[in-house]
Parts: sequence; structure tokens; C-alpha cells
Amino acid sequence: MEAITGQRFKQSFKYIRAIIILSGLALMIVFVIYLSILGYAKLLGAPPLAVPKSSIYYSADGSVLGETNTAQKRYWVKLSDVSPALVKATVSVEDQHFFEHGGFDPKRIAGAVLADIHAMAKVQGASTITQQYARNLFLQHDKTWKRKLEEAFYTIRIEMNYSKEEILEGYLNTIYYGHGSYGVQAASKYYFGKDAKDLTLAEASLLAGIPKGPSRYSPFVSKENAKDRQKIVLGAMQSSGYLKKNAAVQAYSEPLEFKGEQESAADQFAPYFQDAVKQALRTQLHLDERSIELGGLSIYTTLDTKIQKQAESTFDTIISKSSDIQGSLVSMNPKTGEVKAMVGGRDYSQSSFNRATQASRQPGSTMKPILYYAALEQGFTPSTLLRSELTTFTYDNGKASYTPHNFNNQYAEDDITMAQALAMSDNVYAVKTHLFLEEGSLIKTARRFGIQSPLSNVPSLALGTSGVKVLEMVNAYSLFANGGKKVEPIFINKVVNHKGEVIYEHMPEKEKVLEPGLAFEMTSLLTGMFDKKLNGYSSVTGSTIASQLTRPYAGKSGSTEYDSWMVGYTPQLVTGVWTGYDDSKKIVSSTEKRYAKTIWAGFMESALGDQPVKKFKPPANVVGVYVNPASGKLATENCPVSRLMYYVKGTEPAEYCTEHLGDSHAKKEKHAKHKKVPWYKRIWGHE
Repeated sequence: MEAITGQRFKQSFKYIRAIIILSGLALMIVFVIYLSILGYAKLLGAPPLAVPKSSIYYSADGSVLGETNTAQKRYWVKLSDVSPALVKATVSVEDQHFFEHGGFDPKRIAGAVLADIHAMAKVQGASTITQQYARNLFLQHDKTWKRKLEEAFYTIRIEMNYSKEEILEGYLNTIYYGHGSYGVQAASKYYFGKDAKDLTLAEASLLAGIPKGPSRYSPFVSKENAKDRQKIVLGAMQSSGYLKKNAAVQAYSEPLEFKGEQESAADQFAPYFQDAVKQALRTQLHLDERSIELGGLSIYTTLDTKIQKQAESTFDTIISKSSDIQGSLVSMNPKTGEVKAMVGGRDYSQSSFNRATQASRQPGSTMKPILYYAALEQGFTPSTLLRSELTTFTYDNGKASYTPHNFNNQYAEDDITMAQALAMSDNVYAVKTHLFLEEGSLIKTARRFGIQSPLSNVPSLALGTSGVKVLEMVNAYSLFANGGKKVEPIFINKVVNHKGEVIYEHMPEKEKVLEPGLAFEMTSLLTGMFDKKLNGYSSVTGSTIASQLTRPYAGKSGSTEYDSWMVGYTPQLVTGVWTGYDDSKKIVSSTEKRYAKTIWAGFMESALGDQPVKKFKPPANVVGVYVNPASGKLATENCPVSRLMYYVKGTEPAEYCTEHLGDSHAKKEKHAKHKKVPWYKRIWGHE
């Protein structure tokens, strides 16, 4: 028996020893695996803590224009900009031992396991703040073992590389509070209409309870449930030592006012401009949609809120509410290309189609200044004479013909100068000029002015029959206003990422693409549309708005059967206005035909109202002389009309006008008989 007992003891000892050895090996393996996990986590380094959040648009003066329009509203605020009451409330109810554990709370895990066993169901969570943060940052919210292991690994990486304050800041900016609001700032704005730093204890304790179940504890779902949950949060704050009982009772009893408001796309300020900014972020900065919508960018734009309001107000005031006509406006600083105001349509909520940047419409006679600049480069001057009469032009080796018509079929039946032709918008003069120039000159010149829209090389191109965008035309006129320097429409001055790093800053170009003297010569010519001294067989095209203008302007109107344009500028501001129908319906109402000019004049006067009056300054290579506008020659004291006109030195007229030098009554009578109604007496007629 003793032998058998000894043998059994030896066998039992072997088993125990084997178990001990295996247990030790298992522990060693677990320890090695744990060290390997820690080593791998350290090797990978700190995981990025960037979280999707709304990008914010700022105007030129730093005020908020709006934010990216997503169903999820996100912001990022520093921990120091969160109410201490909300920080304490969150830690108390979500993870009381947050500042003590290394990412996992063993006591809480054990307690949760026992509670689940006792209830025979999953009744209590054990996730720490770090675990929840890891889940929100990197993982899907499924309940697989793979996800749980990944969550544990991310938790280790976060705890190894970030301070508790950084983790808590990230968590508070990540958790979901319901109603599309992610993070404490978005939630504070939504529920209480204030910043997270300004929350009271009562507000903070209610807000801290919502993430456990927004669909249950949101006050907009159930105020009763929200208050019950607030009581739990306040109790947790008491047990954590953050709060005394009387303060908790007082906070619970405090009445709360809820807002529940989020800004819709249509409610945002200057929505057409904001859309243009997004497009610039895509095409110029090459940012993807997610980076734009949820990258937490701070986008500093060029918009002037005061000028924008004036633009919108001018449209609302002038266009009849009963009219279905559409319109657009772009206003730029000609020196920098910065877009200061944009109207893309009459009602963004009805149509988000941006007619300032997307619509291609026939510009009509607003194309003529570009044509005449090309002519000036090829030897024309403001005094160049061409005959204004009904003319049929043949082209394409005689295979095609074209007959342009002036407004109301009025013609001078005589020679007129370029100055008069532009001011009265003579179409025959323009087509003749176009055909006299070198082949393709107008298209090549238009490209130098920044116009990229397709242009057809036909005689009617001189009259603006190829569609362009309002933004392109405004940019083109900026070159006249700034003396020939290249500019491009700029919507964004600077972009800062969520870390505060500048990822883009606009650097203005300094390239000159026009000869400054010729650019000024064109500006001088473009002031003529408002000057009755240039009246001839018809009145200048700006006669209907000239009386509204209180400072020097240069500009050109344009019209087709379907489009009405006005583009003009001062040294400080260049603006273009288009009006017409989206379905290309003809504009037949005389009132609607005047909308573009009237809007332009009203807007420019209000936009520049508080700015000093600035004149156009000629460069050194330009000379001003008094000229008879009809003959284009130097004026004498006998000329009934003389106008100060500018020329590049060496191209100014040297010959004096002799048409009015008659010194006898007979000569005067003969002259009167020959020309019974001089052009200068037929003023302020029809356009």
C-alpha cells in the first residue's frame, strides 16, 4: 500500500509540476506577447488624433460666413475652452478613474462582468474614455471580436503617446450628442446656442448625460429622460468629489432654455460665394471632398460682407418681385483679383446654379473693349475713322456673308471715330475693325485677358456672340483698371488646417500682360459711354444712368435678344452684372432691358459710397489733348464740342479740325445747308 501511495504521490507531483511549468510558460508567452504589443505600439508611434469636423468660412474682416454643409456638425475646441463643469461632469459619469488607469479599468471590467453574469445579459459597459475615443476615431461601431481587439490596440497606442489632457480633449471633440452634433462645441451651439466654454453647471450636467443614448436622453426627444439622466450625472459628480449636494440640487432645479437650431445651406450668408470657394478648394488647392467638408479647415476668403449685402439688396430692390428674370453679379478688386461680392441668382433656396461662375452667356458689346485694345496694338487710335453705314461683309473666301445691324437700325452714314463708335456702341465699326485686324487677333487677345470660354472665329465675335462667364468678363476688365497687370479671380486668401498650420496662402502675381499706356487709353475711351460730348447719330449708351453717377467710371454695356450686361469700374472696384432668363427666353420688356445697367449703377454708388473719389491716372507715356470727337482732330475754339482724350505719345492727332473754321456768313449758311442737323445737336436720343 505504501508503495502504491508513494507512486500516486509521485504521479500527482509530476502533474502539478507540469501544470506549474505550463502555467509559467503560458504566463511568459502572455508577457512576451504583451511586451511585443507594447513594442509594436511604440514602434508605430502616436496615432493621429484628427477628427472629422466642419470647416469654417471667414470673410475678409474675419467674421464667420458659414460652414461646410453636412449632416454632421463638428468643431474642435481646446480643453481650456471647455467649461470645467462639463469636463468634470463627463469624467464623473463616463470614467471616474480616467486619470488613474492606463487605458483600461480592471475594477470596472470586473464589476461589469459580475453585473452581466448576475443579470444573464449585457447590462453594464466597462469602456473607458480612452477606449471610447479609440472607437470614435478609428473604428466601426460593430461588436465583433476583431473590432474589440483593434480597439484595445488603439487604446494602448493612444495612452502610450498622449497625455490624459490630450486624450480628454480629443474625446470631448469626438463624441456624438445627437441631432447631427459631434463634439462639445457643436452640441453646445445646438442645444444652448452658446460656446462650450460658457456652459453653466446645469447645462453641462444635462449635456454630459446625452452621449449614453442621444435618442433617449436628448431633451428634444424626452425632457423627462434628460432630467433623469442629469440627476445621475450630478450624483456622479458628488461621488467623485467635484460637487457638494446643495450645488447639485440647485443645478438640477435650474430652468434651462433649449435652442435646437442648425443653420441650413440657404440660411448661410452669400451661399453662391461659398459654393465658389468650395470649387476653388477643389480645383486650385486640389483638396478632396472629405477634406473640404470634414477637415476642420479655417478658410479665410476675400468676401467683403458690407459690399455683399449691398449687392443682394440692390438686386432685391430693383428687380420686380413679379418678374422671373434671373441675374448675377461679380465685384472684384482690380489690383488683386479678390472677389468682394457675388450674386449667383435671385434665390439660392430655389436654385443653387451659380450664374456668375457656371452660366455661359453671350456678352454682346461688352466684348468690344477687348477688340479695340487689339486694334490699338495694331495701329488704331481713338481718332481712327471708319464709316458707319449698313454693310454686308463676306468672309470664308466669299462663301459666307454677314450683315450686322445697329440698335434701331440707326447709322451715321458717315465716318466716325473709335471714341464715338465705342461710346454709342456702333456694331458696323466693330465688325469692320475685327476684319481689318490680323487673323485670330480677337481670340488671342481675349485669352490674354483671361477669357477661357470657347470663342468662334467669325465676324460676329466682335459683337459678343460666343458665350462667356460673368466672372471672366469682370476679370478681363480688371486689366484695364489696374494698368495691364495680370490678375485672376481670387476667392481664398488663406487656409489653415485643424492644427493651426497654414496650408495655403495666396501670393499675388506681378506679371504685366497689357501695355500700360494702351490700357489707360482704353479706360479713357470707356469713360465715353457716360459722356454726352460723344453723342452723335444716337446718344451714348450710358445716358440712362449717367445722372445717377457721382464719380468717374469707365465701362461698357452689352445686349442681345436674350442677355443684358453692364461691366464697369473705378480704380478701386470692377463689377459686372448680367440679367436674362435661364431658358434663354427673349427679353422684351423695356424695364427688364435696363435692369443690368440700373443694378450696376446702384450697386457701384452704394459700394463706393464711403470710399474716396479716385480718378484714373495716366502713365508717363500717355498725353492728353483736346479733340473734336466727330473728326478725331485737335479741337479749335470754333469747334462746338471738344473733349480731353488720351493717346500714347506719338499717336496723338497733329492736325487741327478745320470743319468749323468758316469766317463768312455764306460759308456758315453753306455749311448749314450741307449738314442741316449737326450730330452734336441730336443729343440724348435713343440708344
